[in-house]
Amino acid sequence: MKKSLIYTRAGDAGKTSLVGGMRVSKTHARLEAYGTVDELNANLGVLAASVDDAEIRSFLLYIQHKLFSLGAYLATDQSTTDLQVASQISAEVVTRLEQAIDELDASLPKLTAFILPGGALSASFCHVCRTVCRRVERRILALEEHENCEIDPEVKQFVNRLSDYLFILSRKLNQLTQHDEIYWDKSCT
Repeated sequence: MKKSLIYTRAGDAGKTSLVGGMRVSKTHARLEAYGTVDELNANLGVLAASVDDAEIRSFLLYIQHKLFSLGAYLATDQSTTDLQVASQISAEVVTRLEQAIDELDASLPKLTAFILPGGALSASFCHVCRTVCRRVERRILALEEHENCEIDPEVKQFVNRLSDYLFILSRKLNQLTQHDEIYWDKSCT
């Protein structure tokens, strides 16, 4: 079998193909959405590499796989191409995230103030992922609004829960590494 080339030159003029072959501008809202998902996935890879806990790393890998599915979902214009099963985000995925949030949160002290991103390196990476996840959410909503396409409710729930999970995980990573959380000092002048 011949090795494929990394470069195809097909995108040199600023266009790329969606799932199904439709060519669109690389600045299209759909590409902004799934490109930001790709950015989040890359940041999650850095986060996972910084975490010692095998169970957390395993769950982050699960999320990375789901983000690949989300990217494929967003790369499919369903008005012209049928969505593949592997590109769908199910209610079970959202439930699994909620269960993970509840499990982590149960082991943490009550939050009594706003916390600043930081603490352990892994917790700091987690906050970067959380903020990129929030941007993913905004890009998905912009796609829905500007392209007049309906995004599955589970997709929006998944991304919203994922940012919640990343916030709780940052707190847990600080706890596991015995780093204090940094509380917002409202009187800081």
